[in-house]
Amino acid sequence: MNFQVYTRTGCPYCTKVKQVLEGKGYSYTERQLNRDFTREDFYKQFGVGSTFPQVVKDTINLGGCTETVRYMRENNML
Repeated sequence: MNFQVYTRTGCPYCTKVKQVLEGKGYSYTERQLNRDFTREDFYKQFGVGSTFPQVVKDTINLGGCTETVRYMRENNML
């Protein structure tokens, strides 16, 4: 499994989703706004109005923190 977490500085939900992944021993690649991508790139990939964080598992966009935790629970990953 390959997780990518798209974050921005100061985002509490970004911190939380990273803690959930780390707590379960999942590795991830963090991609940070204005370091690894622009807001324009973010909106092109996830859609205008998308919020932070956005989590991608392999090629599946899981969504934000709440959606990611829900997905993990439903798939017995937590």
